[in-house]
Amino acid sequence: MSTPYPFTAIVGQDDLRLGLLLNAVSPAVGGVLVRGEKGTAKSTAVRALAALMPEVPVVPGCRFSCDPGSPDPACPDGPHAAAAGVSRAARTVELPVGASEDRLVGALDIERALSEGVKAFEPGLLADAHRGILYVDEVNLLHDHLVDLLLDAAAMGASYVEREGVSVRHAARFLLVGTMNPEEGELRPQLLDRFGLTVEVSASRDTDERVEVVRRRLAYDDDPGGFAARWAEEEGALRERIAAARVLLPRVVLGDGVLRQIAATCAAFEVDGMRADIVMARTATALAAWAGREEVTADDVRQAALLALPHRRRRNPFDAPGLDEDKLDQTLDEAGPQEDGSDDDDPDPGPDGGGDGGGGGGVPPQADGDRTPPSASQSDDTPSPAPESAPDTPGRPAGGEQQPVAAAEPFRTKMLSVPGLGEGAAGRRSRARTEHGRTTGAVRPQGALTKLHLAATVQAAAPHQRARGRAGRGLVVRRDDLRQATREGREGNLVLFVVDASGSMAARQRMSAVKGAVLSLLMDAYQRRDKVGLVTFRGKEADVALPPTSSVDAAAARLESLPTGGRTPLAAGLLKAHDVLRVERLRDPSRRPLLVVVTDGRATGGPEPVALAGRAGRLHRSEGTASVVVDCESGYVRLGLAGELARELGGTAVTLDELRADSIAGLVKDVTAAGRAA
Repeated sequence: MSTPYPFTAIVGQDDLRLGLLLNAVSPAVGGVLVRGEKGTAKSTAVRALAALMPEVPVVPGCRFSCDPGSPDPACPDGPHAAAAGVSRAARTVELPVGASEDRLVGALDIERALSEGVKAFEPGLLADAHRGILYVDEVNLLHDHLVDLLLDAAAMGASYVEREGVSVRHAARFLLVGTMNPEEGELRPQLLDRFGLTVEVSASRDTDERVEVVRRRLAYDDDPGGFAARWAEEEGALRERIAAARVLLPRVVLGDGVLRQIAATCAAFEVDGMRADIVMARTATALAAWAGREEVTADDVRQAALLALPHRRRRNPFDAPGLDEDKLDQTLDEAGPQEDGSDDDDPDPGPDGGGDGGGGGGVPPQADGDRTPPSASQSDDTPSPAPESAPDTPGRPAGGEQQPVAAAEPFRTKMLSVPGLGEGAAGRRSRARTEHGRTTGAVRPQGALTKLHLAATVQAAAPHQRARGRAGRGLVVRRDDLRQATREGREGNLVLFVVDASGSMAARQRMSAVKGAVLSLLMDAYQRRDKVGLVTFRGKEADVALPPTSSVDAAAARLESLPTGGRTPLAAGLLKAHDVLRVERLRDPSRRPLLVVVTDGRATGGPEPVALAGRAGRLHRSEGTASVVVDCESGYVRLGLAGELARELGGTAVTLDELRADSIAGLVKDVTAAGRAA
């Protein structure tokens, strides 16, 4: 086994270390989500934490790490007789992003269960992680069905494996630690809420600190054992401090005044549910124990809020995580005691014994526009935003760039899907053959059997029972009799937006509405677990504003800063989209694309621009690319060019109004259907 990098040798990253150490002191805090750019010691710190955790007493020979003091009565390896336990080091179990369901929860031998009535069960990663750490690197890329299993296990403290009525249950209580790069996409809200704390990490911009990081890393790579030995004393001291804090933790007092501050803070920031209050209380208690105190202070509450609330206050995928610290301080002051009876000493949140009790604490860096509180973002001295767009004037040069305009309020869109049946990554958009969903048939299994089709299996085995010498009630089943259930669910697609940013879009002050519509479609793509890309065209060329990615946030940011103006090289935009899709088909051939062209169809520039755009559209149609044209044309005089483009693409055209899920056209359709049913 390789020597892990020492936890105490990590340079900086105080919030990351504090979040992990608080969970080591009190696992009831609920784990930690580490958000940040690549190369910031996220994985290194998590793997180093296991060496600091106290040893775990287990029942000898139990594959499910039962506690000898209170063994699980339903343990598949039980029942366990009273016996002395053995101690082993706490485990860090890593869940790969591409793991199968059987690898996570375990595998049940269906053939033996049917023929012999034996529950032959091979434990999975959840069993290995029981009473330890379950670490998920790139947790935001985890498949939806694995996320569902994690949510169930985290909520119930147990894992259930069921195959056609045969069930196995075992305890699965673990410290959930996840790391992610937000540029690659966000987490589902349900899983996000399961993490007790969140911290944001980034590379230091201090030259001396960066030099020290490189120096230590090179020394570790040259001699891991020797480097770890040089830090053994600091590791031992930190391990002892964790153990002391664990002993002190039950004696820490959480007073009514502190509880009132916690409740007031959660209410002020409008977090959903009550889990935030509970996590804040546990975190504040752990902070007090870590500092060696038996009473929770207001500073502990403040630090707990900065760790436990940022990821719980997001209202939509494009909200920047974080807290308004001025509002937090004001809330704590208003909910605090009227007389000054609190302890003014600073707590000791950092692993090095220093630091400011109110500093850091998981507040992620935000964009410059988000740093200033809303009340101060536009002072009297700040110029007001420029008007959205104005018609081209004679004095404006052709192709002149206009300032970006803000997007209109997003709305819920109608369902856009790719026709046919795919086999792509699990999602919520188009029909596909999936591991989960409704059963549509049965086939012979290719490899390991995962989803048994019981009726088809019995039907295949029944004609051979006499020849196989069946005696008694059991069914004689052979491997060739087993049938795998085929299921239909939903897949995620690649939604490639091709957005017209020319002067014709801005001239009629439409760009704000167009951006609002695209933002709405991006929110829909986030909810349906799609990849997204963004191609824009204006002036003389088209640009890939965002290559295909799982980060809908990044697409929204690029859209917000999109300038407009110039001619409309529609053909160039379609050809650029064709190049992007060609590359993506090579990278991920199972993910089907959906082309969304947002334009009024008025191609300009060059010889025969409309005919050239038509030929580019037919190129997409020849390759079977599903497409939708969002017609942005407005006014009394309409040329219908967007509809013509949709016909060339072999797709459909919808107006901005028809794109809304609650549009009048949709209401008329619903009423007509209801009238026929009556």
